[in-house]
Amino acid sequence: MRQLAFRISLVALLVCGGLSLAAAQDAGATYKAKCAMCHGADGKGSAMGQKMGTHDFASPDVQKETDAQLTGIISGGKGKMPAYKDKLKDSEIKDLVAYIRGLGKK
Repeated sequence: MRQLAFRISLVALLVCGGLSLAAAQDAGATYKAKCAMCHGADGKGSAMGQKMGTHDFASPDVQKETDAQLTGIISGGKGKMPAYKDKLKDSEIKDLVAYIRGLGKK
């Protein structure tokens, strides 16, 4: 019985880990399709994006933003950045915030 419980726990852990990996991969693909043109693949801003005033995701200004604030910016847009609330699901926006946080740490 203990072995069965262990196996079920192990399978659950693997499934959750797989879902996290899938979400990260999806967020990367979404970032590449929707964000990288202006924000750059590394989050530091493309040449075009820098001319439009994008911020480096590793900058203190961006890093001090809460997840809720970043979610609001992605959802509602800011400056020349378009709103994505009607183009992305809430879960995709949440995953993008996590992805952006990761870029800021590189």
